[in-house]
Amino acid sequence: MKMKLKKGDQIKVVRGKDKGKLGKIDQVFPKLNKVVIPGINTYKKHKKAKTQNDKSEIVVIVKPLPVSNVQIICPKCNLPTRIGFSIEKDKKVRICKKCKQTI
Repeated sequence: MKMKLKKGDQIKVVRGKDKGKLGKIDQVFPKLNKVVIPGINTYKKHKKAKTQNDKSEIVVIVKPLPVSNVQIICPKCNLPTRIGFSIEKDKKVRICKKCKQTI
C-alpha cells in the first residue's frame, strides 16, 4: 500500500505518549509504515565508553512513529484531516477530506 504522507507534511500526533504535539515529517519509511518527526517520540540511551579515552554519555534518540498514530494538518483549513485522492489533468493529487482542497 502506498503511503499518503510525505516528507515535509505538517502533522499532529493523535495517539501515544506525545499526543497533541505538532511537527513536520523528516523521514518516511513506506515498507515499515512509519515516519520520523524531530523532537517527537524521543528516548534516552546510555552509551558506554568503548575505550578509556571515550566518555560514557546519555544519547537522545528519535524513534519512528507508526503512521496510524499521526494525522496530517491541512495547509488550507488548518485542521487535522484524512487524505483522499483525486485525478486532475491525468495526475493523481492528494485532497483534504474536510475542505476538498488539494494538499
